Amino acid sequence: MGMRKASISLQDLREKIYQKAKAEPEWRFWGMYTHICKIETLERAYDLAKKNNGAAGVDGVTFEEIEEAGRERYLLEILQSLLKGDYLPQAYREVSIPKTNGKKRVLKIPTIRDRIVQGALKLILEPIFEADFQDGNYGYRPGRKAHDAIAVVDKALYGGKLEVIDLDLTAFFDNIRHDILLGKVAERVQDKEVLHLIKLICKTAGKRGVPQGGVLSPLLANIYLNEVDKMLEKAKVVTGEVAYARYADDLVVLVTPGEWLEKVNRRLLEELARVEVTVNEEKSQIVNMEKGKSFIFLGFEFRRIKGKNGKYRPDYKPNRKARKALLEKLRLLFRAYQSRPIEGLVKRANPILRGWLNYFRIGNASRDFGYIRDWVECKLRRHEMKARQRKGYGWKRWSREEIVGKSGIYDDYKIRYYRPKALTG
Repeated sequence: MGMRKASISLQDLREKIYQKAKAEPEWRFWGMYTHICKIETLERAYDLAKKNNGAAGVDGVTFEEIEEAGRERYLLEILQSLLKGDYLPQAYREVSIPKTNGKKRVLKIPTIRDRIVQGALKLILEPIFEADFQDGNYGYRPGRKAHDAIAVVDKALYGGKLEVIDLDLTAFFDNIRHDILLGKVAERVQDKEVLHLIKLICKTAGKRGVPQGGVLSPLLANIYLNEVDKMLEKAKVVTGEVAYARYADDLVVLVTPGEWLEKVNRRLLEELARVEVTVNEEKSQIVNMEKGKSFIFLGFEFRRIKGKNGKYRPDYKPNRKARKALLEKLRLLFRAYQSRPIEGLVKRANPILRGWLNYFRIGNASRDFGYIRDWVECKLRRHEMKARQRKGYGWKRWSREEIVGKSGIYDDYKIRYYRPKALTG
């Protein structure tokens, strides 16, 4: 057999890295930079960036322009820059997006070039840290979604874990300490070039924090909070009285009423203090579900209600802010299109409606859905009457089926309870 190895595919490489990391939790990986600087890795990172169809960064360069000038050439330039060691990320383009509480979240958007480099880093580092991540961490991980985290909370409440530690972490992404983060990466990655690259990406966003909007940021945030997850996982296994779910910086811990609540809460706050994560005292709370209190997790408001059989069960539906934000978005859309053809309006409204309804349809949302359906229908009738220069709403002029069929508005308001495979039984 010759000395040369056939090059393995990126997918096989990722699987190999994951298996090694899983089998040897103490192993520190070296030579990873070589894999980041492969054309196949950069091509895959490019495809993923393009699939997300993001806007241009500060340099104004778009995917169309890159492809017009030649994608292959563009990627080779990035590759050479990485190999020479003279790659420098450009500044982030800042975009403010309104939050449901009226405040704004600042997204920091990297250029396409920097998104490709971050994507390449993520492709090679993700399998290492995926092997270390805990079961209760659902945020931005392959094969996991927010609905899985919701199902964990639902199951825990059904199981009688009715004391809830509902934590709000103050500006978590903006306050991540770079030295602590790099120390955590270095526990698994013994590769100066990789660590230098991560440092450059973080420093470009400022002295602290990782950029919300960066491709690599969710992975870095998960690495940063992994010790907190480990502590909660241990509490879950040792006591049998604790459950938890975390999605990025949204964290909820559920405990069976009794001795464990204070101990778990104290340990949790200690672990967060260790990585200098500040808890917002005003917004954080300990909720006793037996006293009729509620809490919000991932946009759903959870409470406990008495069923027809006289037994209590968890009830979760879209929180008021989420519904209000949806209607506000649609209201602005209807206003923008009030004297324009309905086709354009529906084309813009459908993805908004579909996304919102698909997210919230797993809960007890039938009343909210009915309200939204009526509201949308009323707006469509008004739009149609204005277009025909008639007064009144024309309530009886068209049936609901006709107005839906005529406009093509998204109209699937069915509730579908979500039962992930891992939680059934």
